[in-house]
Amino acid sequence: MSFNFILSAIVFLPVIGAVVIALLPRLHPKSVRFVALLFTLVAFALSLAVFYQFDRSLDAIGRMQFEEKVLWVPAINAHYHLGVDGLSLPMVILMTFLGVLAVLVSWRVELRPREYFAWLLFLETSILGVFCSLDLILFFLFWELELIPMYFLISIWGSGRKEYSAIKYVIYTLAGSAFMLAGILTLYFATGTLSIVELTGVLNVKPVIPLAAMFFLLFIGFAVKLPVFPLHTWLPDAHTDAPTAASVILAGALLKMGGYGMIRVCVSIFPGIALQYAQLMVALAVVNVLYGAGVTLRQKDLKRLIAYSSVSHMGYVLLGIFALSQVSLVGATLQMFSHGIVTGLLFAMVGLVYEKSHERNLDNLGGLARQMPVIAVVFTIAGLASLGLPGTSGFAAEFITFVGSFSSSAVKWIQIYTILGVFGVVLTAGYILWMLQRVFYGPPQEKFDGVPDADTVDKVCIFTFVVAIMLVGLYPAILTNVIRMGVEPLIILLGL
Repeated sequence: MSFNFILSAIVFLPVIGAVVIALLPRLHPKSVRFVALLFTLVAFALSLAVFYQFDRSLDAIGRMQFEEKVLWVPAINAHYHLGVDGLSLPMVILMTFLGVLAVLVSWRVELRPREYFAWLLFLETSILGVFCSLDLILFFLFWELELIPMYFLISIWGSGRKEYSAIKYVIYTLAGSAFMLAGILTLYFATGTLSIVELTGVLNVKPVIPLAAMFFLLFIGFAVKLPVFPLHTWLPDAHTDAPTAASVILAGALLKMGGYGMIRVCVSIFPGIALQYAQLMVALAVVNVLYGAGVTLRQKDLKRLIAYSSVSHMGYVLLGIFALSQVSLVGATLQMFSHGIVTGLLFAMVGLVYEKSHERNLDNLGGLARQMPVIAVVFTIAGLASLGLPGTSGFAAEFITFVGSFSSSAVKWIQIYTILGVFGVVLTAGYILWMLQRVFYGPPQEKFDGVPDADTVDKVCIFTFVVAIMLVGLYPAILTNVIRMGVEPLIILLGL
């Protein structure tokens, strides 16, 4: 097997940028921003090169590409093993894309900018490592590493009850990780391997505990991150009190670690157990969608509203995963990508509104469309993409997920669950349109006279988001053709 370093470069370039920033204490704050932007741009460019060179032929279906494998810890047969397929490559592109835009969103950070950008780049590396890892110990290591930068980003640069929210996030994630580590250890004791590739669909040895118990140990860790009701309560607090860039990455990429883990580990290693408990998971998905949307309708804080909407939209991901059809799995993966760019833009827009008006309470906002027309237009585009307007990535992802779920043969009464899930779109339209009306329309308020609109850096950032949303919405095949290559082997394992 040829050994290449392109995935290692993508994963570790951001943290190398963080080290450069940390080791140059006399670096001017403006230079810090440009160093961070340079390293994230190069990582994004390399991920696009991987996407361009990705083999889409029939022979490549089910095969990991751009693999790097070196024996790491001989005592437990652990490897430094990276690789991508149709499931992980879109997530890598999503994270590198958001990494660039998170730097632009943070352009005006003045509090300890060296530390801020160093932690932001460290966070990007840890999430990229999760999406590229093909060894369970390496996967778990990167999974835990993201706790450190996110804790500091929220607790130092956040607002409101930032220390409380940061600690709550850490406690929830560590609790989920404890279950996940137990699941990984039982897998290792039963099989003697930590390779995700070798474990895929192969559990023909006697397990140390029932397979269902191993499945749920791993699932709980992923469910906390997704998050699945009732393990979701850390999310609104973390989002509400995090700085804008941390919210963009948290909603855009970090939540996707949960959905990706469910597909990569739970479904691929335990296809039989996934089928057995699919109905329970689909029911949980519907609860996520409807509960999340219902609670969102009650929110008065603009940032908290978008945070609860993520709980609802992640229900679509859970529905698509455990409907266990090829189309629904493609839709779930596309939904993760789409939600990443749409909600990333929504949090960026909330950050701009708050930065310009110093107000997030919907009761105190109104009439801002006259003062900030560019922000109003882009916020409206993001909102319409979130509710699934045709032509946006939100519509493509949700439509494919619903069609795939409705036609699935893996789950009893799946049509009823899918129709209930579709009702969440109606609730989404309600809270998005209500929110836009409260913030931007109605009579202008004197206290907002002279409030500035988006500046040049803001426009570069937000219009880049819009281009990505429209590109995937108008031409979803750019991603679905790749995603399908990662999904087809799972359908074979499931025997559907």
